[in-house]
Amino acid sequence: MTEKTWMYSVLEAVQWEMRNDPAMTWIYELTPPVATNAGMPVINLETEFGRRRVVNTGIDENWMASAVLGAGLAGSRAATYIPYQGAGMPYQVIQNHAGKLRHMTGGKASMPVVFVIEMTGQTPGFAGQHSDYEVDTIYAHIPGVRTVVPSTPYDAKGMMHAALRSPDPVVFLYPAGLRMLSEEVPDEPYEVPLTRAAVRQEGSDLTIVGSGAGMPDVLEAAATLTSEGMSVEVIDLRVLKEMDTETLVTSVAKTRRLLAVDQSYYTLGPAAEVVARCAEAVEGARFRRIAFPDAPPPASPEMFTWMRPDATRIADAARKMV
Repeated sequence: MTEKTWMYSVLEAVQWEMRNDPAMTWIYELTPPVATNAGMPVINLETEFGRRRVVNTGIDENWMASAVLGAGLAGSRAATYIPYQGAGMPYQVIQNHAGKLRHMTGGKASMPVVFVIEMTGQTPGFAGQHSDYEVDTIYAHIPGVRTVVPSTPYDAKGMMHAALRSPDPVVFLYPAGLRMLSEEVPDEPYEVPLTRAAVRQEGSDLTIVGSGAGMPDVLEAAATLTSEGMSVEVIDLRVLKEMDTETLVTSVAKTRRLLAVDQSYYTLGPAAEVVARCAEAVEGARFRRIAFPDAPPPASPEMFTWMRPDATRIADAARKMV
């Protein structure tokens, strides 16, 4: 076990898969697939595998998504890294082709492709056109596509291994604000299921559910509430589609209170889906959600911080429920 950053863990998984599959390709624009980590060798996919397998394109996300889709249809594993949100141009390819072709062919068309999409919207300092908050909602809405958003380096590596081995297309959402987050991560390959949420802390008074870049604030709020004597259960969604309803319902049936925290827009965000699924299954429980307001995120970090549901707001909402 070595302490590794989020991005190093992801590229370590990609490197291992590419070493064991000579046909696998990685397509990127602007951001070279390079990662460093204290005490570990530098990962540089382009240097190791060459430009025929690690392709630096022009700024054309539609082409990038189409290229990996074509590679998957031809039987080759492929992944593309789309920075700076990527909610626009690749969406049509993923929604109308990647999400449908496997179903339309009765499962005969294998789709071992991964779309790594950076979520800059959850990081202060980006202008509005690079910080749309609803990107996780957009991709989680597509039938036939698995949508995951790991929040820890350990999960990021394990879920990347699982995504690259999946016959289904996977949208692998990458919260840019977690790039330098680090923790102990195994050196050997392993898989984290693309079907399960993670219970980060067990409790009996209240369930708090979050995902992605919101998890550090959720855990900070939970620590504060625990120090005040509240028994808080914390769930990290990890998977937006297919969402792990069983883990959510089991927790809320126990605590009878659910606070869903969302870094996406308030209307129709993942938190709304969490509340809906639990409300359908658990009668008599209390439900509340907090999310980013329905407004374009500002470039000003101060205004951005004022609008997002941070640890203080999460803890205040929890106190009102218990």
